[in-house]
Amino acid sequence: MDTKKIALEEHFSTPQNSQLWNDSGEAARNGQSYTDFIVDRLWDDNQAYLDELNRLGIERAVMSLTSPGVQGINDPQTAVDLAHKSNDEAYEHYVKANPNRFSLFAAVALQDPKAAADEAERAVKELGAKGILINGYTNMGDVNQAMYLDDARLDGFWSRINDLHVPVYLHPREPMPASTQIYQGYPELIGSAWGFTQETAVHAIRLIMSGLFDRYPDLTVILGHLGEGLSQTLPRTEHRLYRQRNGEVNGKNQRPLTSYLQTNFMCTTSGHFNTDDFKSAIAAFGPDRVMFSVDYPYEDNADAANWFDQLALPEDVKKQIAYGNAQKLLNL
Repeated sequence: MDTKKIALEEHFSTPQNSQLWNDSGEAARNGQSYTDFIVDRLWDDNQAYLDELNRLGIERAVMSLTSPGVQGINDPQTAVDLAHKSNDEAYEHYVKANPNRFSLFAAVALQDPKAAADEAERAVKELGAKGILINGYTNMGDVNQAMYLDDARLDGFWSRINDLHVPVYLHPREPMPASTQIYQGYPELIGSAWGFTQETAVHAIRLIMSGLFDRYPDLTVILGHLGEGLSQTLPRTEHRLYRQRNGEVNGKNQRPLTSYLQTNFMCTTSGHFNTDDFKSAIAAFGPDRVMFSVDYPYEDNADAANWFDQLALPEDVKKQIAYGNAQKLLNL
């Protein structure tokens, strides 16, 4: 029997965001037909989407603005306006129309940290947003000027998130153009095929080493794609830092790097339906910190659901990952 499921990394694009988002680069890398297929489904008919979710036992989808979204806007005021409008439109289109089936991870414009904190609070308290989704680093006036989430300018934002008791989903985006020489000749690797993981894994390690979770031990950051490879790679990073520094603490983190995976991170199965890596994620994060997701429309709902339904897991663990952990985290 199919297990009921909650999906947490499901994407949309508003008309304004689509106007600001230049998809020509993605089309060149991934093919025009694939890009057209995705774009057509980023603001689609709710009923057709719900019909598919019903067939697959996905009882709720948490929607978020597609990457790079607000983080890719160079002008701060345009970014602030886009975040506010996108959250309102997503609330009307999804949550208000079908409150028992859709939830929202809100967008925020970190180009203006105070405005981002205010928008996060508004979205949570007025729109019922279940958390915040941030698409990687934030453009700061130029495509090659980035602010990462460990930046000291964002401490007030993190303080507000801590007070709101909601998670932040750290979603990937492409590496900055200035740092993509390693992909020269292989542009198809820049995005979700490889560059997303490279960019997001380092971003997550920065958060740990900045001491963010030591200052705010109750914060939760969600990573997609079974933890962006950290279940396999972070133990070596931890080992090498320890050995290179003769056991001295590296960065401002007060504990071993891997320990934070089981206290301040959760991960989802979005877009990574590999059973061996799934088992590795459970071992690294713990079964109470892994959650089902799809990554719609970039991934196929049926592929995700059918893979998950056939997994051989203890019934209680399968229910935890399918919906229980998400219910607890998001107070559903």
